[in-house]
Amino acid sequence: MQVVDYRAALNFSGPKKSLTCGKMGRAGRNNRGRITVRHRGGGVKRLLRLVDFRYDKIGIAGRLITIEYDPGRSGFIGLVLYKDGEYRYHLIPSGLKVGDEVISAKNAPLKPGNRRPLHLIPPGSAVYNVEIEPGAGAKLIRAAAGRAEILAHEDKHSQIKMPSGEVRRINRNSWASIGQVSNEEKSFAVLGKAGRSRRMGIRPTVRGSAMNPVDHPYGGGEGRALRGTRRPKNLWGRGTRGVKTRKRNKYSNAMILERRK
Repeated sequence: MQVVDYRAALNFSGPKKSLTCGKMGRAGRNNRGRITVRHRGGGVKRLLRLVDFRYDKIGIAGRLITIEYDPGRSGFIGLVLYKDGEYRYHLIPSGLKVGDEVISAKNAPLKPGNRRPLHLIPPGSAVYNVEIEPGAGAKLIRAAAGRAEILAHEDKHSQIKMPSGEVRRINRNSWASIGQVSNEEKSFAVLGKAGRSRRMGIRPTVRGSAMNPVDHPYGGGEGRALRGTRRPKNLWGRGTRGVKTRKRNKYSNAMILERRK
């Protein structure tokens, strides 16, 4: 088992109570009670942090008070105190330290944690917390160690290279944070045992070859039988491994210049 050394990276005594809320576990079920995500359930209780992804305090500087752990995401969050006295949680980048100042403005300094419109960030810069449309809030590149690279600016759009390798156009007036999401060591963590998965709310996965024919296309047979079908498929008979799942006529297809590999 390998874990991230949180004691060396974090600096806090506990979350701010006014910026937390509880959440009832649904075990992968939707609003109709049907399981839409399998192998979910159990796990320890989580206290959600209300992270600000709108960044609507334009031109008001804030100071980073603490660096904290968020059970709802892989990157670290930080408590920011603005000059008007309001506290907010931000998804912080690598290299940001307690006491540093962050600001969202068109003339904000080009340093990690600050936000600018895409067309005011030089090509070649690393960004995260990117908006799809101006004012809609940050929705792209929010996972640990995530970063996108700005390639070029056009009349109405900016070209960015996503962490997956996909190159897409985004409205040039959308805002983005400068830098790379913190907790780069997250990808090297190894769970190490089944009990740790259960505490994370991940339930066991049964192999299809261990089921009966009525339950899975791979089920049945005497002993360890071969797959018996030409192409790999899931429980419902839909193809896996190399089958594209994106809709052919998705509205944002025109914004993609180069597909991910």
